[in-house]
Amino acid sequence: MSEVWHSVCALDEIQAGTMLPIEIGDMHIAIYNIDGEYFATDNVCTHGFALLTDGFLDGDSVECALHGGCFDVRTGKAQCDPVDVDLRTFQTRLVNDRIEVCIEEA
Repeated sequence: MSEVWHSVCALDEIQAGTMLPIEIGDMHIAIYNIDGEYFATDNVCTHGFALLTDGFLDGDSVECALHGGCFDVRTGKAQCDPVDVDLRTFQTRLVNDRIEVCIEEA
């Protein structure tokens, strides 16, 4: 496995307290701006096929619009029923006013 960094958006595309859906290949990823820190998780809820960016961001918790399950966007940890499987998270970094996400590839 090797790590590949992907430039996904400019800093001004995602305001504090918001999230942004992106795609890298066939992967759906959500980027979050939590007080100027950037996080990335899978964008598909682990309970049912729903995009988390269609839901609600409250602090560092994202709530799925389909069934109300919540995840910690910093860790991917499932926080309440009906979700019981954590989200996959991805490393992020800032390079020249752009957000990059690290994806492990075979």
